[in-house]
Amino acid sequence: MIFGTLPSGRQVERVELSSGRLRAEVLTYGAIVRTLEVSGVDVVLGLDTLDDYRTRSRYFGAVVGRYGNRIAHARFTLDGAEYHLPANDGTHSLHGGTEGFDARVWTIAARTGSSVTLTLVSPDGDQGYPGTLTASVTYTLEGDALRVDYAAETDAPTVVNLTNHAYFNLKGEGDVLDHVLRMEAGHYLPVDAGKIPTGELAPVKGTPFDFTEPHAVGERLDGGYDHCFVLDGGVEVTAGGLTMQVTTTEPGVQFYSGSMLDGAATPYGPFAGLCLETQHYPDSPNRPHFPSTVLRPGERRTSTTTYRFV
Repeated sequence: MIFGTLPSGRQVERVELSSGRLRAEVLTYGAIVRTLEVSGVDVVLGLDTLDDYRTRSRYFGAVVGRYGNRIAHARFTLDGAEYHLPANDGTHSLHGGTEGFDARVWTIAARTGSSVTLTLVSPDGDQGYPGTLTASVTYTLEGDALRVDYAAETDAPTVVNLTNHAYFNLKGEGDVLDHVLRMEAGHYLPVDAGKIPTGELAPVKGTPFDFTEPHAVGERLDGGYDHCFVLDGGVEVTAGGLTMQVTTTEPGVQFYSGSMLDGAATPYGPFAGLCLETQHYPDSPNRPHFPSTVLRPGERRTSTTTYRFV
């Protein structure tokens, strides 16, 4: 089903998935999860038109890459060579640059009634990154869960950090300040004024970042979270009689509470949705003590994240 046509003339498809009480719409533009309905309630923020996604989006539902999150000063060194990226977040590079994977048309490689696999080839030098990278994402509805499987391969050494940037609102309306969050995460990554990690893995105990015991998003820090947490287990969010359980093979999750949504540039105001971006840590290419995001020829980087609704 055609969702829209880009100025280039290339068409964007919409794929409908269903399984049990779950329904989803996935776009080939940005590999976007446009809707995710649980018993008829749409729990992700989506936009109405392709033009909205091109001009009014804050990565709503998209796969971001090659590198999700921030790389400091838009540069990194790999095997002795320095690579320069577009600076699209002050002096830093965010979510792959000025034209990341969220703004590309992916190709449908396979589909069933409950699953779709999308692929994208990013050429050598794309947004400054070395190597031709072949990426794929598979969305599968299985029972009461959305499973997301990522994979990437390269023909030259590079860095990669794929994640999905869906904004969740389990009530389907209002804000998420009353959503109760619990995270099995004993540490988080403090950041500087540019939201770049300082390099420390700080204990959450005794800080507003302690979600090891559940509390509402808006209870501390005025709800203003945009931080990476070091996962020891899963994440759980509850609101409106619905609970979403998140499990992942990734070492971290960026919890963003949607505080910077402004209601003018996008159709949504502050705190309309929250993001749980499962990923490797921000700025890992410049932090050797962080888990490595380097991918080399002959290797295949895979990860899986599951969102289960109970």
